[in-house]
Amino acid sequence: MPLLFARRLGQSLLVLLAVSFIAFLVFRHIGDPTISLLGEDASLADREAVIAELGFDQPVAVQYLRYMGNVLQGEFGISYRLKRPVVEVIAERLPATLELALIAGLLAVAGGLVLGVYTAIHREAWLSRALMTLSLVGVSLPTFLIGIGLIYLFAVELQWLPSFGRGDTVQLGGWTTGFLTASGWASLVLPVCTLAMFKLTLIMRLVRAEMLEALRTDYVRFARARGLPEKRIHYGHALRNTLIPVVTITGLQIGSLIAFAIVTETVFQWPGVGLLFINSIQGVDVPVIAAYLMLIAALYVVINFLVDGAYLLVDPRLRRG
Repeated sequence: MPLLFARRLGQSLLVLLAVSFIAFLVFRHIGDPTISLLGEDASLADREAVIAELGFDQPVAVQYLRYMGNVLQGEFGISYRLKRPVVEVIAERLPATLELALIAGLLAVAGGLVLGVYTAIHREAWLSRALMTLSLVGVSLPTFLIGIGLIYLFAVELQWLPSFGRGDTVQLGGWTTGFLTASGWASLVLPVCTLAMFKLTLIMRLVRAEMLEALRTDYVRFARARGLPEKRIHYGHALRNTLIPVVTITGLQIGSLIAFAIVTETVFQWPGVGLLFINSIQGVDVPVIAAYLMLIAALYVVINFLVDGAYLLVDPRLRRG
């Protein structure tokens, strides 16, 4: 087991190193920082001074080592658009994205497991057929179209929920949360449903397929022949053996909730890092773009470690190995 984690750690470090190089290339070769920082009317002397201050007049290898040194110290430069440290800008937006992804992830995992198990056990029931039909809609429709449809129905026609923004928030130290206000929860409903829809239906269909496969195995037939209760067979034998592929896909999908919340945040003008990333691309704010790439890569590395730990809890054979 220590060897497994050591191998995973080495692979994770290689991934972060590769992403850091890509982020450096973005930082170095996209856009002109002198125009972003000084404007188009700046003199040649001012431009050369900024280039020297940023170190862009040095060899590429030196620039990369300098960039990595700053990253290891938590320094990602100054936002060209906002004229503020990138770390501060991202720290302000990160709570909104994490709260959105957390609730959407819980909804997708819990709903996907419950509905997947139900549709597998009661596969001939009319409700199971209806759920499977609706899941095709969730898998097929693009996220932005789901979001626009929800806005039209619940915000425009019924006027039950807000169509954009985060609502009222409360400052708790360095964390800004909407969990403590009614408008914060109301503002979460539509973005959460939009972000979780595809993941929920994907997990539901995966759990159903794996569950049906497990119910056809010999050990389930043997358990029935021994006279074990159906609930114990379904949840103690079949479901437990479906969790390995489910944990893998679910871990990757939870990571993508944060990485690809961009569309949802744009549709609902949710003030998270996804919307910040879109605005940074439009404004060629290269330091923010590079920092976002590093942040997403680090999140995926952490999630993969958690998935590996979940394997050990689900499958005792890995612990014995």
